[in-house]
Amino acid sequence: QVQLVESGGGLVQAGGSLRLSCAASGSIFSIKAMGWYRQAPGQKRELVATITTGGSTNYADSVKGRFTISRDNAKNTVYLQMNSLKPEDTAVYYCNAAVQPLAISTVYPYWGQGTQVTVSS
Repeated sequence: QVQLVESGGGLVQAGGSLRLSCAASGSIFSIKAMGWYRQAPGQKRELVATITTGGSTNYADSVKGRFTISRDNAKNTVYLQMNSLKPEDTAVYYCNAAVQPLAISTVYPYWGQGTQVTVSS
């Protein structure tokens, strides 16, 4: 069993900053890619940013230059630093991790429960 627990969401004014954290725990042999996705009301879930074990990153065009993803492999934790927030960044943000539970097992995707980010204008 693997759990992803997010924290750090909240209400912020436009132009402000927030930092999201997501810690993975449970039966974990290794974690491959980790990432953040978001879903606004009435919209499909979309990719925000991903990061590999080695630190290679990928960002949605809408957040490039404003958001930074990072991870602490020793803590099985991924972070999302969000600066210059805009009202259109308002959404539920979900953490995702590709986890190998055992040394001989395949890799499975796991999701956090989501954390609300609201940016007021």
